[in-house]
Amino acid sequence: MKLFECVPNVSEGRDEAILGACVAAIESAGAKLADRESDSVHHRSVFTFFGDRATVVNAAVALAEVTTAQIDLRAHRGAHPRIGALDVLPFVPLDSATMPDAVAVAREAAQRIWEAVRVPSIFYGAAATDEKRRVLADVRAGEFEGLVERGRRGGQPDVGDIAIHPSAGAIAVGARDFLIAFNVNLRTGDVGLARSIARTLRERGGGLRTLRVLGLQLDDERVQISCNVTDVAATPLHRIVALVRAQAARAGVAVDRCELIGLVPRAALAAVVAHELGFESGREERH
Repeated sequence: MKLFECVPNVSEGRDEAILGACVAAIESAGAKLADRESDSVHHRSVFTFFGDRATVVNAAVALAEVTTAQIDLRAHRGAHPRIGALDVLPFVPLDSATMPDAVAVAREAAQRIWEAVRVPSIFYGAAATDEKRRVLADVRAGEFEGLVERGRRGGQPDVGDIAIHPSAGAIAVGARDFLIAFNVNLRTGDVGLARSIARTLRERGGGLRTLRVLGLQLDDERVQISCNVTDVAATPLHRIVALVRAQAARAGVAVDRCELIGLVPRAALAAVVAHELGFESGREERH
């Protein structure tokens, strides 16, 4: 049996009744819900669940039914960019499953969601049908509010015959490897500093390989360096923290805290411990 991880991002981080309905939808489909992270400032929640192909597709459709019925992006405001009520729907192959398997699952889920709730989907990552849509940030450019204009300019979805559902927007549906969502918060309200640091860190700006980074405003006294580590072996978490801390310090700003969103491979945390405690890589300590 081939297994998959699914990590949907939902544009709701405050209403426990809606989030409870999301959990019930996932579990009623038979999927194993492993984690849920909600953030009221981002107004966003991240779920992590597992199952075989039929199970994860059924859970994704059930989740889309809840988000379409209960989330209206016309009234949604949060720190994180979004295009949909069910904003991002990535599938990750596990064990004997391959990336082409995950692509097939993603495309089946998008078609089933369209048939069920008439919300269009745009493929990204390994599922992308256009290189210009491979990177998630490009798919979300302009956010929910810009989808109509994108449709007028020819930016039609991969699944669905409309550019946007009036209240639920569109879904970025993808296939990818494991990813670490990792945030570094700074004790300043200067979002310009956060965006400047993000530009130097992200791969597109000549920074760390495979790193996607945003600079976000949390409140008047805190900003966030929001990272997606798309290659967990190439980009250790302690390296990200060290670079952010050094750049922030030059501006007289301190790191407030770091956050992990969702699950993280054990090896990534082991690398941080080994670095901080001075262990040699690959060496087993027995004391």
